[in-house]
Amino acid sequence: MEKLISEFSIGLFFWQSMIFIGLFFLLRKYAWGPILSAVNERETSIKDALASAEAARTEMESLQSDNQRILKEARAEKEALLKGARITRADLINTAKEEAQAEADKILIQAQEAIQNEKRAAIKELREQVGSLAMDIAGKVLQKELDNKDKQVELIDQLIQDSDLK
Repeated sequence: MEKLISEFSIGLFFWQSMIFIGLFFLLRKYAWGPILSAVNERETSIKDALASAEAARTEMESLQSDNQRILKEARAEKEALLKGARITRADLINTAKEEAQAEADKILIQAQEAIQNEKRAAIKELREQVGSLAMDIAGKVLQKELDNKDKQVELIDQLIQDSDLK
């Protein structure tokens, strides 16, 4: 029985080997090609996807650096505009202050001149009134003094003495 089992085992081994070799050739001809081509296609698509992802990452980094640069430029431009606006505002304020001061000085000078003119006019009018009043008083005093003849002669003598008509 051992012999039979060993012959059977050898025969079984032979036929299994033949089936395996036949299956191997069949798989190689019909299955390995499509499987390998599918694997190669998959590998190629994965490589392409990785390359695309790398390109996208590189482009994203480039865009981020561009964005950073643009933001930096925008901030710098904003700061420059704000600085210019501050300077312009300060200039406008200073100009307005200078113009207001000049206008105030002009108004003050005009007011002082008006005051001086009014003062001169008042003094002139006062002098005229005082002169007129003095003339009236002098006329009344002279009229009273001249009513008396003795006083007239005395006044004429005094006036002659006071004057330098020698």
